[in-house]
Amino acid sequence: MDIATLIGIISGLVLLGTALGQSGGIATFWDTRSLMITLGGTVAATFINYPLDQILSIFKAVKHVFRRKLPPPEDVIAKLVYYTAKARREGILALEEEAEALDDEFIKKGLQLVVDGSDPELVRNILETELAFVEERHKSSQGLFITMATLAPAFGMLGTIIGLIAMLRSLDDPRTIGPAMALALITTFYGSLIANLICIPIAGKLSIRSGEEVLLKELVIEGVLSLQAGENPRLVEEKLKTFLPPKTRDLLAVKQQKLDMERQEVLS
Repeated sequence: MDIATLIGIISGLVLLGTALGQSGGIATFWDTRSLMITLGGTVAATFINYPLDQILSIFKAVKHVFRRKLPPPEDVIAKLVYYTAKARREGILALEEEAEALDDEFIKKGLQLVVDGSDPELVRNILETELAFVEERHKSSQGLFITMATLAPAFGMLGTIIGLIAMLRSLDDPRTIGPAMALALITTFYGSLIANLICIPIAGKLSIRSGEEVLLKELVIEGVLSLQAGENPRLVEEKLKTFLPPKTRDLLAVKQQKLDMERQEVLS
């Protein structure tokens, strides 16, 4: 669970609920008609704008907002340095069993291409093409939430116009002015709330998650190509360290030492 996301949701709901409670009660800001116009219109327009399979993938995208599944970059670097050292000692073919045991499909594909004797340029092209499609899928998920963030205030404004029209048509009956004005204002409130508390933050977090995954895969590409070129493991480690922020680089030596100990225990 991503703690920052949890803190943001809880703090936002608590502060908003407290403010509404002190402004006449939460029930004052509940209007079914306004919700139907704003939320219903946003969902309907999103279905028009995107294909069904892409809309259904929204649930998988939201899961990434709450759960961080990527391994730390220093762990990936430690593994790549280990594979490089093993390839120099025992040959490239010694990595075949290592590749089969991997859960990370991207690293697994890179190692298998190297073991199969593929040309380095072909290895780079294949991995970079897959990376490009990953980025495209991520942008599509982000675009869906950005679209919803654009539509929600627009339908809120539409509800405001509807409420004002209803109010102006019944100025001779004072009893209808209040409900019509409530419809006019609450729809704008709902639209702003959906856009700024839900859609825009989710799109932003997905963008951050995408950047982390792209960086990790770029690191893997460089590591696999360095391994294939037979570079010195120490030089490979120094090269891949450039992908890390300075404060994280100090952890890499500890991770590498721990990984080496685990490998020795398995072999013994």
